[in-house]
Amino acid sequence: MFTIYPAIDLKNGQVVRLHQGRADESTVYGNDPAAAARRWVEQGAHCLHVVDLDAAFAGEPRNWESVRAILAAVNVPVQLGGGLRTRQQIADALAMGVARVVVGTKACEPSFVETLVVEFGEKVAIGIDARDGFVAVKGWVEKTSLAAVEFAQQISGLGVRAIIFTDIATDGTLTGPNYKAVLAVCNAVKCDIIASGGVSTADDVRRLRELKHPNLSGVIIGKGLYDGWLTLKEVL
Repeated sequence: MFTIYPAIDLKNGQVVRLHQGRADESTVYGNDPAAAARRWVEQGAHCLHVVDLDAAFAGEPRNWESVRAILAAVNVPVQLGGGLRTRQQIADALAMGVARVVVGTKACEPSFVETLVVEFGEKVAIGIDARDGFVAVKGWVEKTSLAAVEFAQQISGLGVRAIIFTDIATDGTLTGPNYKAVLAVCNAVKCDIIASGGVSTADDVRRLRELKHPNLSGVIIGKGLYDGWLTLKEVL
């Protein structure tokens, strides 16, 4: 099954999209995250991908009031990422009703990931954000020396069930996904891969589907939906 995840990125309680992850290049799409969630679900979305952008930069939850509003507004699974760097934050997010959490920066510590997999299983996904082929952390601000494909392989070996792979260079650019990078990560792992970054047309989604890789389980779409370059109806 190939799942479409409309993205709801939260910054200062607003729904926004960033350009290549840069906090100073954001477009505001509304002040009511719950309304955005209802909109996508009414159009057929089966899952939502929510990111607390302020938390990604600060390292602690900042928009959970908006997350709670989203959870109250819709009855589909919501996965949440952004600034989840402690076991307690993750437990609190799941207790709040989030179906799955996405851990990014802290995932660079394998022992922490192992602990999460044992305790929370499939309710934890790992976010791998790649800049020029290397893992970026702390809201994509810092590029590490970890090669994204090798890191994905390592994370998969720890028993993680799903990885959200974002190519930062294409994120928010409407230039199309980095198919080569997506395929390389899919080939390196045994778990599900959810692609993110660059989707602007229904044809982009079709090309991802046509990769027909058993590990490629879905795609996150943001700016393309908000700017009307494609509709959910076209890609569901």
